[in-house]
Amino acid sequence: MTDERWCRHITSGDNMTSHTFLLVHGAWHGGWAWVRVADRLKAHGHRVFTPTLTGLGERAHLLHPGINLSLHVADVLGLIKYERLAEFVLVGHSYGGCVISGVAEAVPDAIRSIVFLDAFIPDNGDATVDLVQPAVQEIIQAALERGDTTIPVRNAAAFNVNENDRAWVDSLAGPQPIGTMTEKIRLTGARDRVPKKTYIRASGYPNVSFEKAHARAKADRTWRTYEVPCGHDVMIDAPDRLTDILIEVG
Repeated sequence: MTDERWCRHITSGDNMTSHTFLLVHGAWHGGWAWVRVADRLKAHGHRVFTPTLTGLGERAHLLHPGINLSLHVADVLGLIKYERLAEFVLVGHSYGGCVISGVAEAVPDAIRSIVFLDAFIPDNGDATVDLVQPAVQEIIQAALERGDTTIPVRNAAAFNVNENDRAWVDSLAGPQPIGTMTEKIRLTGARDRVPKKTYIRASGYPNVSFEKAHARAKADRTWRTYEVPCGHDVMIDAPDRLTDILIEVG
């Protein structure tokens, strides 16, 4: 592969255009969650970035009370700036849907395709706590009342991760900074100007919040929608199928 962002690459006898993928993880997770999909995309000749948001994963040592959604958006915008990314496919999983919505607000013209992977689709003025299902709202509210600065980890079983991978996921997941759930997002419609928009629903994970987001996308002809029969962590449960979809929508 050359250093050029757009080049021709031969894979399995077929000509492919190499794309850049920027994969943003969800709450309690880190860039580690994308390893299977990243490896597959790279094997197809694509360029892949999987940033870990401040206070999580290998950046857990940076955890502090001031971490909020804006800081996580800034994490991704910093990578875009310093890696000189353009015409990339932006993917957000779960809470990552709020992060990529903020990113799209800042650099809509740089994004070739935006993908919400079993993710929230926030509107202007929404906070993540407004979008989660009632049981999670109660957990967040209880943490706020205690004066906590983080939300306790939800275990992999709660996300219906396949049984073989639950111990691995639980060993790496960490507390979520509470400010990321309570800060209201400011949007002006820039996300809707992204040329390609996709929603991928994990149909093996019952969740009213993501059902609403999926239905919203299905009702809009400017969106493409998919369903994958697995748990919420699609990148862990169904990496082959997810990789195929991402290449297709890219």
